[in-house]
Amino acid sequence: MPKRVKRRNVFRGRMKGKATRGNFLAYGEFGLVATEPAWVTSQQIEAARIALTRYTKRGGQVWIKIFPDKPVTEKPAETRMGSGKGSPEYWVAVVKPGRVMFEVAGVGDDMALEALRLAGHKLPIKTKIIKRADYIEAGGEAK
Repeated sequence: MPKRVKRRNVFRGRMKGKATRGNFLAYGEFGLVATEPAWVTSQQIEAARIALTRYTKRGGQVWIKIFPDKPVTEKPAETRMGSGKGSPEYWVAVVKPGRVMFEVAGVGDDMALEALRLAGHKLPIKTKIIKRADYIEAGGEAK
């Protein structure tokens, strides 16, 4: 969650369209890309991070390219309607299709692919794994 925010409660919003930011490999050799829109909670991001680092035995480097900066509010159970919006219960990152969520470098190809596959199972969305070489050949940005 963020250290501080300007607004305590925010609107739910809509997740239409594809990701226009963070949709290319910026640091690593392999990346985990979202193929559908969703809210990814901070707990899910942390579970995926732990799966990645444990499988690689803390070798190489892992970049997390999403941050949970949206508060999700909930009203207490058995509360009557009205009396304002609920209090923030957890934090989510809004992820759109095409967003690179995790990047890995510094480990072998097989290890990176398996680590990202395991991390993908911890997330609530379908994902695909991309490789920098394939990505550049397909006309992506080489940064």
